[in-house]
Amino acid sequence: MAEIDTRKTIVLTGASRGIGHATVKRFSREGWRVITCSRQSFADDCPWPAGPEDHIKVDLADQEDVGIAVSEIRHRLEAHGGKLHALVNNAGISPKMPDGGRMNSIDTPMHTWRDVFQVNFFAPIMLARGLFKELAASGGSIVNVTSIAGTRVHPFAGTSYATSKAALGSLTREMAADFGPHGIRVNAIAPGEIDTAILSPGTDKIVETIPLRRLGSTSEVADIIFFLCSSQASYVTGSEIHINGGQHV
Repeated sequence: MAEIDTRKTIVLTGASRGIGHATVKRFSREGWRVITCSRQSFADDCPWPAGPEDHIKVDLADQEDVGIAVSEIRHRLEAHGGKLHALVNNAGISPKMPDGGRMNSIDTPMHTWRDVFQVNFFAPIMLARGLFKELAASGGSIVNVTSIAGTRVHPFAGTSYATSKAALGSLTREMAADFGPHGIRVNAIAPGEIDTAILSPGTDKIVETIPLRRLGSTSEVADIIFFLCSSQASYVTGSEIHINGGQHV
């Protein structure tokens, strides 16, 4: 009989860059097993030790592919006695107009709305439902990554992205109520302007109006995600934590 792996395990989507990449490093540093999910194949120069055996290539825009990924994750969790301690729904897409401009509610094609909502809204609940048994077995935690754009009109984030993130914030509350009786906590984080490779031109002007007068770092966001998945947050559920230097005030 195979030996049970006693490490805590997290499943993380959108792991290949930015906040996701920092989150992988944060949990790996704490001794967690990290199962990463993204559209990209595992990169050989990635800094965490698990390597490709803990990476799943999945297109969250494809419902069938999400279902296949859930089955694969469940299979890999068998070495942990079928337990999953955290699910972080970090992956998201924010399409732009051909000229790079903001996609508003008048001009955004309907197929774009459908694609954005599949990745940003439907994939998180599909993963949570598909991994419900494993999360309940460990009294696990779910963290949904929303956005400051979910609660205010943003100069760069398009309408389909913003409304999908607002819907995910609402879903977080619903999930907290539904999953809570099974011992699963569900929270969200809403990042503001975070220093990543995909910042839009003009962000420097926004920074001038942020009370803390700087961008946030991906490691600062990863720290809050780790807190929400830890025992320190054992009585926190249904919350959406704003990580934006006071931009929302």
